Amino acid sequence: MKLVGIEFAPLCVPMHRRYEVLAAAGACLSFAIGGFIGLFICLYLLFTRLWWLVLLYFAWIHFDRHTCENGGRISAWVLNWRWWYHGKNYYPIDLDCVPGLGLDAKRNYLFCCFPHGVIPVGPFSALATPCNKFHKSYPEFIVKTAALRQIFFLPFLRELALGMGMISCSANSLNYELSRPEGGHIVTLMPGGAMEAYNCHPGKYRFVVKNRKGFVKLALRNGSPLVPVISFGETDLFDQIDNPTLHKIQEFIRKYLGFAPVIFNGRGFFQYSFGLIPRRKPITTVVGTPIEVTKLGNPTNEQIQELHDKFVQSLVALFEEYKHKYLENPEDQHLELQ
Repeated sequence: MKLVGIEFAPLCVPMHRRYEVLAAAGACLSFAIGGFIGLFICLYLLFTRLWWLVLLYFAWIHFDRHTCENGGRISAWVLNWRWWYHGKNYYPIDLDCVPGLGLDAKRNYLFCCFPHGVIPVGPFSALATPCNKFHKSYPEFIVKTAALRQIFFLPFLRELALGMGMISCSANSLNYELSRPEGGHIVTLMPGGAMEAYNCHPGKYRFVVKNRKGFVKLALRNGSPLVPVISFGETDLFDQIDNPTLHKIQEFIRKYLGFAPVIFNGRGFFQYSFGLIPRRKPITTVVGTPIEVTKLGNPTNEQIQELHDKFVQSLVALFEEYKHKYLENPEDQHLELQ
C-alpha cells in the first residue's frame, strides 16, 4: 500500500519475516550506531550511583586493548545465535564457490572481499557464521573478520565484535593470524575500506584496489594464498547521496580518523521508502580460486606489484564470469577499479 509517497508493508506478514527484519535491523544498527549508544550509556552512568562500574569497565577495555591484535576472542556461543540465521534468510544471503575449490587445512588464507558496501553483511554471514554452507563444507577452518581497530574501543560493541570473531585490520593483527604455524585460519579482509563504503551505490560495482597493496605484502611475507571474493548484491542494500563536495568531506575525515561517516537510506520496520534498515535484496558471496603465494621474508616492490597484478586479473575474471549468473542485465554491468 502506498500513501503520500510512502510504500507501507502489508499488515498480514508471516511471523518469520518479522523476525528476519528484526535480525537484519539489529545487526546493521549495532554497527551503525551501537558504539555511540554504548558511549552515551556510559557517560550517563558516570553521573549515577553506578559510576564505579563504568570506571571498572573502562579499566577492562584498557587492559584488554591488545586482544583484537592477538587473534581476538571468538565465541562459538555468539556465532550460533539464532539471530544470524534469521539475518541470513532476510536478504537472503547465499554462498557460491568456484568448482573444485580446495583449501588446505594446514595453511592460512587471506580472503579479500569486495565490495565493502555500507555495512558488509555478505562476507560475514556467508563465511564466518555456522548457518551457511561454508562452515559445513570446511569445518576445520576458523574464520576471522578484519575490522577497524577503532571498533574495539567502543563500549559494549567491542564485546559483540570480539565474540563474532572480529580482529583488527592492522598489519600486526593480520600478520599474527596469517603466521599461525598450525594453519586452519582464514581472515576475511575488505581492502576497499571506508573509501569503497561511501562510493557504494545500487547497481554499481566500484572496487578500490589499484593502490591497495599492503594485503599483498602481508600475503607474501607469510606465504598465505590470496582468495578473491565478490558479494553480488551487496551494493543494493542502501542508497547514498552522490555529491562531490560530500565525498571530499568524507575523504578528509577518513584520512585523519581511519573511517568516514556514511549518509545512507534503506527502509523502515513497517515501510519500504526510508530508514536505516537494509533493503531485502539477495546477496550471493562468490569465493574464487586461491592464488598461490611463495613465502618471501622481505618482498621487493616488483614482487609485490607482480602478485597484485595477478590478483586484480583474477578478481576481474571472477566478476565477469559470475555477473551473468547473479546480476540483472549483465551485459550492461561493468566493473570499475579505483
